[in-house]
Order: sequence, then C-alpha cells, then structure tokens
Amino acid sequence: QKTAYEIKECDWSSDVCSSDLWRRLQERPHVVPVRPQFDSEHLHMVHLSRIYTKTGDDGYTSLGDGSRVTKNDPRLNAIAAVDEANASIGVVMSLGKDQVDVEVLKALYYIQNDLFDVGADLCVPVVATPKNPPLRIAPEKVLQLESYIDLFNASLEPLNSFVLPSGTPASANLHMSRTIVRRAERAVWEAIYHYGDSVNKTTAIYLNRLSDLLFVMARFCNDNNDVLWKPGVSSGDAPLD
Repeated sequence: QKTAYEIKECDWSSDVCSSDLWRRLQERPHVVPVRPQFDSEHLHMVHLSRIYTKTGDDGYTSLGDGSRVTKNDPRLNAIAAVDEANASIGVVMSLGKDQVDVEVLKALYYIQNDLFDVGADLCVPVVATPKNPPLRIAPEKVLQLESYIDLFNASLEPLNSFVLPSGTPASANLHMSRTIVRRAERAVWEAIYHYGDSVNKTTAIYLNRLSDLLFVMARFCNDNNDVLWKPGVSSGDAPLD
C-alpha cells in the first residue's frame, strides 16, 4: 500500500538540505520527504523601523487584516503560545553543534521559520475571497514533519515504558519545547472552537506533528539512553551515572 510519501513529488535542491540527510532519506524506501519550499519572489517580508507604537496601550491589538481584538482573545493566546514555543526551540539551537546533532539543528532552523508562518497564518482570519492572498500553512508542511519523524525515529529502539523528560541538555530542552508546543496546539484548537473556519485547522495539525517530532528528536539526542518511567518507584538508587 502506497503512503502519502511515495506519491508526493519532490524537487529538492542542495541548498536546503545537506547531502548526508538527503542520502539518509533516500535510503528509506517508504519515505519521500517533503522539502521546505521557498519562493524568493513572493516572500512575506516584514520591515520594522519602530519597536513601540503605543497602539496596544488600551488592551487591544490589531490582527493582520487590520481588525482590532482584545489582548486576551483566543486567537492572540494561540499566537503568543506559538511564539513561546519558537523561543524555546531557540534555546535548543543555542546549544550548538557540540551538544546537538547537526541534522537536528538544520531541521529546527526550518521549523523556527515555519512557526513564524504559523503565527502569520493565525493573525489573518480565513475568508473566502481575500484581497491579498495571505500566508497559510499547507498540508505539505505536515508531511515534511512526518518525514523528519520517520528519519530520526529509524535508529531508535522501541519503547517499553514512558520516557522521563531528561537526559542530555539537548534532550531535556527538546522535551520542554514539546510541552510548550502541546500547549500551543491546545490554544489553537481553542481559537478554532471560538472562531470556526476563520482559523486554519492545519495550523493545529502542524503543531500536533511538531510535538511528536520534538519527542523523537529528544530521544534521538539521548542516543537510546532514555531515562524510563518506573511506576511507583520513589526510593532506591537513582540512575545518575
């Protein structure tokens, strides 16, 4: 039975993915990864000349379509949670190549950009006929995350218990990012329940897959030395060697 990866056509160029990662992906016959796509002619760039505007001092702020909402609006809460998740991934990135596998770092670089795309998507309500086509998270972005999951999970042993969120600094911080992404996903679903189809549901699905990927990356960075949950254990020798 064909998977979504087998029927997805990809046109990858060497500047987006390292040759080593591409080789490793090709060696897995059931996975055809979805590569990040960049169109330099249609990038949604932002130009900032002033950092403070005072337009939010009344407790309201503007969405991407110019409408005003309160700062405790469900949509704003979702955007803020995504921003926090992105910042937590930045902490992992700051550990550098000495503590984080280089392929994990490369994947996280594109994920950080994707999370800004998620925020940009959330801040512009979905309408049937937009005057200017907004930036949207497409299902291909979800497939891209699933291809990463398959790649990093390939070398991991099956789990016989739940994993304690610890281990190497990279692993512990990836687990922290995972929990924040989970919260961001819940915030997006809250916005969807509040606003319905005016919120792109693919943003929530993307965050769900991202939390799965961060879990796998955390295990990958522990190199099959996960600290496993032992139900009921509250004394004895802790595995700290």
